[in-house]
Amino acid sequence: METTLFLVRHGETVDNARQIMQGQTQGELNERGREQARQVACRLADEVVDAVVSSDLRRAIQTAEIIAEPMGLKVTTTALLRERDWGGFTGRFIPDLRGETWPDDIESEDELLTRARSFLLYMTATFPGKRVVAVGHGIINKAILACYAGCTMREVQRMMNAEVRVLTLTPETATAATPTTAAGASMTTASAE
Repeated sequence: METTLFLVRHGETVDNARQIMQGQTQGELNERGREQARQVACRLADEVVDAVVSSDLRRAIQTAEIIAEPMGLKVTTTALLRERDWGGFTGRFIPDLRGETWPDDIESEDELLTRARSFLLYMTATFPGKRVVAVGHGIINKAILACYAGCTMREVQRMMNAEVRVLTLTPETATAATPTTAAGASMTTASAE
């Protein structure tokens, strides 16, 4: 059974606007981010949606709640959708990080991709045949898309705040999903502007 996944990046936050590396901090949507989430809700108004899933970080939950409210759905959270742990870079001004040596406490790309694969398996096992909105973050979403498409993370176009990408998952494609091989995958892109 196919699971349709509307993969969303959370709306803009106070720290996004300030160019602060948020990582696994909670974050808070700013007014623009709340408006972006409302636009996603409008874009999905004509879609049949069975469930809304979110990262367990506040900025994603806030986005998911705004999307879920007009649908009359509750938000389920999962740590699998958390943003990458940026370790010692967390809380820093992003332009200042260029050229710096990465600290040892950053979540590795392999760990991130393993979490992304686990998320795809979770989706097909928990929501077979369902249509699900999942609100995550820029880098974890990039890892999910890389696993899904069978490519490297560098080959995945960056998701903007409140962008939606639609994926069709089966248990077979979720099991086969790796950064280098994934057969039978289809993906479409739409943005909430």
